[in-house]
Amino acid sequence: MRTIVIIVGGLVILGLFALAGWRLGGGAQSMVIATKIFIPVWLVAAVINMWIGVSRAGYSVAEELPIFSVIFIVPVAVAVFIWWKYS
Repeated sequence: MRTIVIIVGGLVILGLFALAGWRLGGGAQSMVIATKIFIPVWLVAAVINMWIGVSRAGYSVAEELPIFSVIFIVPVAVAVFIWWKYS
């Protein structure tokens, strides 16, 4: 359940980035730039989530790595789709 909440949160953050790029930059190209910025920001957020799972929840890195992959890949796949669609 927590994984789904984090993925949805990532998609919401991606939407905010895309909306901010669209509104502040004035078009699709700015939205593409915003989605490019989102990817490293989301990587940091996913790594922090993994670190919390390992250090505080007591999971091993091997247990946490598949969850990290899903949490990172789903929002980034949507970001890459937006990048591709509006480039």
